Amino acid sequence: MVQVDRFSVTMPPEIGAAVRKAAAQQGRSVSSWLADAAADRLRNELLGAALDAWEAEDGAFTQKELDDAAAALGVRRQTPAA
Repeated sequence: MVQVDRFSVTMPPEIGAAVRKAAAQQGRSVSSWLADAAADRLRNELLGAALDAWEAEDGAFTQKELDDAAAALGVRRQTPAA
């Protein structure tokens, strides 16, 4: 049997409904959907920390580097609101 860490989670009702809907649309349990969402969040935080460390060592990314990275990932860059 697979070992699991069991705990209770609370969230606003509208988020809970959206999570249940997303899990159902993917044919998954809410638990597995939330576990994957948590894993994604943790990966994003680790990536952010790695990029911060990179910039601290080598300086800020240039606009061209950011544009090239967005193009390579096939995403549109978000620019900060003025």
